[in-house]
Amino acid sequence: MAAGMADAGPGAALPVELRRERRLVCVEYPGMVRDVSKMLQTLGGEEGVSRIYTDPSKRLELYFRPKDPYCHPVCANRFSTSSLLFRIRRKTRRRVTGPEASPEVTFDVEILGIVSTTYKFQGMSDFQYLAMHTEVGVRHVSMYDKVLMRKPEKEGFFHQELPLHIPPPTFSRLDTPVDYFYRPETQHREGYNNPPISGENLIGLSRARRLHNAIFVNFEDDEVPMQALEPAVQTWRKVCTNPLDQKVEEELRKLFEIRPIWSRNAVKAKINIHPDKLKVLLPFLAYYMITGPWRSLWIRYGYDPRKHPEAKIYQVLDFRIRCGMKYAYQLVTIHDLKHGLGPSETAGLQKSASNKYKLKDSVYIFREGTLPPYRQMFYQLCDLNVEELQKIIHRNDGAEETCTERDGWCRPKTSDDLRNAMSLMVRQAIRSRRPALFSSPAKANGDGEKEPLACESGEDDGEDVEEEEEEEEDFKPSDGSENEMETEILDYV
Repeated sequence: MAAGMADAGPGAALPVELRRERRLVCVEYPGMVRDVSKMLQTLGGEEGVSRIYTDPSKRLELYFRPKDPYCHPVCANRFSTSSLLFRIRRKTRRRVTGPEASPEVTFDVEILGIVSTTYKFQGMSDFQYLAMHTEVGVRHVSMYDKVLMRKPEKEGFFHQELPLHIPPPTFSRLDTPVDYFYRPETQHREGYNNPPISGENLIGLSRARRLHNAIFVNFEDDEVPMQALEPAVQTWRKVCTNPLDQKVEEELRKLFEIRPIWSRNAVKAKINIHPDKLKVLLPFLAYYMITGPWRSLWIRYGYDPRKHPEAKIYQVLDFRIRCGMKYAYQLVTIHDLKHGLGPSETAGLQKSASNKYKLKDSVYIFREGTLPPYRQMFYQLCDLNVEELQKIIHRNDGAEETCTERDGWCRPKTSDDLRNAMSLMVRQAIRSRRPALFSSPAKANGDGEKEPLACESGEDDGEDVEEEEEEEEDFKPSDGSENEMETEILDYV
């Protein structure tokens, strides 16, 4: 706080106290604010603004009609700033004595805090689609009371006759103006040929996809490729420009000699290579299976797992944290997720240059007493390092007859049994670390054995995929938490 003197002239310096401990957030609201509470409602309330602020990657959304589900928001970008918020009071004291009395003016200056973050609405408002229809005589009639269920309704509400109202599936892709230069379309130029991988009806491509020349194989295909495509060989030879790249190539060759089938995450945990180079190297040494028990895995050229019963240990298991545990799973600390819950897990030191791109082995290996790093994991059966799980996998050794698309060389329902057992282990791991997260705390019996836990789902996991995929919208996975199959197909197609 500083008070200015009446005789302080223009440009005079005033000492003020800087309160560094008060950090403020500024929102440049694109409107005249007359009611602060209503303004906060358009931003999602204090809770919504706080939630966006905790995640630097999210944009602040403003809904001009917060109660309208058809309202499309205006988005604000986040900027780091170093501004100050001042409060200046102007005080005037009038003098009543003397023939030439003049008012005495003083200024009180106070710095309320430092504005370290500012949200700026720099984009344009998007199109808005209202639920209404036009009657005869050009009269617009609202349909909100008929399409929005604000309270429990009887069956007749769902069978009422309504005009057709179909909101658009997508809104504008961009919210910033872009200069459009009137130039002829490239496909109209003489000698232009469409990219071979782009179909005529493909929508939304702004450029042709980069060619990585991967070979995709379905479970129903009769044969598997024996060698890489010539463009894949040429591409890797162009990229392989230094001895380190040649060393990585030899390391990956040895991995495929030891084990003919690998997931991409497992390869990342074994060798140190830039992700972009790995995209080029994998198609050079292996093909990609997109359906069946080895889906989302890279298989050595010439090796057909459908003809080798011993290949069942390389089958993939899609394991997901079940709905009954996902809330407790989220409450486990970041430290627990990174370093596991086992007593042998310790915090790793900062990665050296030689292991800059390598991942921890927890991204592909399952161990009892530790939590999976992500809520959805693709494990190979040989990477389930639990004796109980391996007994389930090998219970039909020597009796494999046919390889099916659902179960491969394993006994039917093997994947379901594995998921049930792994879910119990994950639940036990969470309970041992945070018993307060469960309504009924774990109790050990007299023999010291683990308490048997009820299954989270009475249905088969294969039939409950849609229910398990219903995750809450606010969940944001950690960096690298990706669906391997979807990501790799998009990379290579």
